[in-house]
Amino acid sequence: MNAIALLQSTAGGAAAIVQFLPIIAIGLVFYFLVIAPANKQRRKTQEMIGALKKGDRVVTTGGIYGTVQGVEPDVVYLKIADNVKVKLARTAVSGVVTGDESAVSVPRSGGNLE
Repeated sequence: MNAIALLQSTAGGAAAIVQFLPIIAIGLVFYFLVIAPANKQRRKTQEMIGALKKGDRVVTTGGIYGTVQGVEPDVVYLKIADNVKVKLARTAVSGVVTGDESAVSVPRSGGNLE
């Protein structure tokens, strides 16, 4: 009698695992479609911010173009015009300008507003 009860309980346990497979699959899909790309973008952004040096042309999150005049651990000094120097948080830099000002290397993904 106990053997029959054991067989029934193990069969029910296997059915419970099968019921959780779709939830596990959805979690894996969510990870590979949302979390992993976001982590990759965050890493690229951190590398770009960490590689800032004097003389780099950058654009801020507010759309201000400037030239890096100095870099501290959490602060960047930008020259945005003659005799105009601003102090910004490093995280306010959204991209490095390459070539002309219309070609901005921004490590973030997003839609084009044009």
